[in-house]
Amino acid sequence: MQKIKKIPERRCSGCQQSFPKNELLRVVRSPEGEVSLDFTGKKSGRGAYVCKKLSCFSKARKAKRFERSLDTTIPDEVYEQMESEIRENE
Repeated sequence: MQKIKKIPERRCSGCQQSFPKNELLRVVRSPEGEVSLDFTGKKSGRGAYVCKKLSCFSKARKAKRFERSLDTTIPDEVYEQMESEIRENE
């Protein structure tokens, strides 16, 4: 009998729905306090997720959900990088 591998799920900061972790975009605050995008899902630090829809990203940004999740201020460059990444994948 083959064991079924459990796929980890995470909640989108925009629409609050759960999705498989690999379908979401992760923003991470490292232990040093640096905020960046995490494409591998393996960087150490506190993470927040958003699905790859511009509407979800805009909603989460407007409500400052990333700042609240990561407990820090997020630089505009990171937001711009996230937006361009979402636009490429839409």
